[in-house]
Amino acid sequence: MINQRILKALLRKEIALMRRNPIIPKVVFIMPLMVMLVMPLVANLDVKNVSVSVVDNDHSQLSRLIISDIDHSDLLSVLSVSDSHSEALRDIENGNADVLLSIPADYEKQAVNGDAAVIDIEANGVNSIKGTLGARYVMQSVMETLAEKRREAGITVGNLDNSIIYRYNPTLNFRNYMIPGLMAVLLIIICGFLPALNLVSEKESGTIEAMNVTPVSRLTLVLSKLIPFWAVAMLVVTVGMLVGWLVYGLVPQGCIGSIYLAAILFSLVMSGLGVTIANKSSTMLQSIFVMFAFIVIFQLMSGLFTPIRSMPQWAQYLTYAIPPRYFIEIMRSVYLKGATIAELWHLYAVLAVFATAVLLLAAYTYKKQS
Repeated sequence: MINQRILKALLRKEIALMRRNPIIPKVVFIMPLMVMLVMPLVANLDVKNVSVSVVDNDHSQLSRLIISDIDHSDLLSVLSVSDSHSEALRDIENGNADVLLSIPADYEKQAVNGDAAVIDIEANGVNSIKGTLGARYVMQSVMETLAEKRREAGITVGNLDNSIIYRYNPTLNFRNYMIPGLMAVLLIIICGFLPALNLVSEKESGTIEAMNVTPVSRLTLVLSKLIPFWAVAMLVVTVGMLVGWLVYGLVPQGCIGSIYLAAILFSLVMSGLGVTIANKSSTMLQSIFVMFAFIVIFQLMSGLFTPIRSMPQWAQYLTYAIPPRYFIEIMRSVYLKGATIAELWHLYAVLAVFATAVLLLAAYTYKKQS
């Protein structure tokens, strides 16, 4: 049974200790702002400012129009125009250019007559993402210029007028994809890392031994350690949503209650993991290393930075055992798609199962009597 009077007294003690701690208040208030303000700008896979080196062997009105349209694009810029392929290739080799565009001789004549007009595009594969997308941007720019030229000549353009619509993220802004997922990073630190350090620090100082000889139950003691961090976690989620709205203009398309429910379940998972690690750690340094290992695995395999479907098949199977995977999927679905709890009930259920299992493990590994 939980003695509410004792629990309130312990909570007052924990809050006082948190306020006096030189590290925890700074982490609680500064870290969420730094993560939400800096990470969306740094961890950005948007491809912009693609440099293009052009080899113009045609010297026609169409080739000059192609070069001009590329240079005036929001995503592309012409680095150099030359007559020699080897000269342009040096820009690629030196890392100055991302894409090399070769316009063959008689290109305008073939294109305007409706013949098959082929151009060569070479991408810098060192940065595979920028090279691949940059090559697509160049191809799209050339096709749009060519389509306009053929319209002026009265030639049927065909399927060059196809329309592409991007659902849920029309601007393809990578920040919209990252910001909901960054909530997981905040909760991992607040509800997993900090409680573990808090418990182990009391082990090292010896105060936990004094609590072990009191009649306070294990459940009451552990709750007094975790409840303040749970409250801080909800505050951090609120701050994260406000920063996403005020700074980046991103607001949840779904119900905010769905976000808080997922945050509560994920907080239980991470706090249970943190307590389990603290129970098995003798020193703060040991708990830091173990918790850091979990954090790295969670960030790499949860789909935070890279899509899970892009991983090898064996890695995709392993992600089913990674709790942040489900929380991040819920956050992105609610934020971008406006999904409801009824539609995502299976993800909430998995988080609830994880929370129950990890909290039971934490209770089992905690030994009150030394």
